[in-house]
Amino acid sequence: MHTPMHTDSQLLFLLQLCSSSLPVGAYSYSEGLETLVDYGKIRCSSSLQQWLESELRYGAIGMEAAVMVRVYKAAETNDLETLKYWNQWLSAARETEELRNSSQQMGRALVRLLIELEPKMKEIFEQIGDNCNCGINYAIAFTVAATFFGINLQATLLGYLHSWLVNLVTAGIKLIPLGQTTGQILLKDLQGLLIKTVEQAMAVSDDDLGCCSWGLALASMQHETLYTRLFRS
Repeated sequence: MHTPMHTDSQLLFLLQLCSSSLPVGAYSYSEGLETLVDYGKIRCSSSLQQWLESELRYGAIGMEAAVMVRVYKAAETNDLETLKYWNQWLSAARETEELRNSSQQMGRALVRLLIELEPKMKEIFEQIGDNCNCGINYAIAFTVAATFFGINLQATLLGYLHSWLVNLVTAGIKLIPLGQTTGQILLKDLQGLLIKTVEQAMAVSDDDLGCCSWGLALASMQHETLYTRLFRS
């Protein structure tokens, strides 16, 4: 897949947007991993890799990337009604309250940060959500920001998926636990699947949007009953 070159400033903003130090609270969510580790379903790097591969191939993250394709095109043409539609669609697709809250809480944090970085974005987000206070999903805010700064679509999707993967691998390192080097090997081994997931997201039709994420939904619902918890989901 060919990705056009960016200017230096665009590349730097993409790196900033994808950084694990971005203050949106991503580190506080495990997306069901904490439950799976506690129940003994994930015990080592190979079982973690299997789970992550399944999520990328069949889970909600691939569907989210496909929605981002539609959001990107709508943001390019300033089609606010379409942006609102896909934001609401993505909220409705969240299968548990924890997953919906994590998406919207991170989205709200990113929106506030982006407005501080670039005040011109305030008007855009106010028209998508409710005065920037609630309801904007993280993937939507991420995509709108990338469009605003001229990041191309493929790079936007790869950056988003990579930041998602880094967050979950980091959670796995803490929970299983694993070594830092093992985590880096996982990230390298999953690069090809990230690229394939982007290609599929670019090609899927509206009628085929969907996912098989019942395992994630069950893990998310059971998370609140764990005896101890490090993460919010």
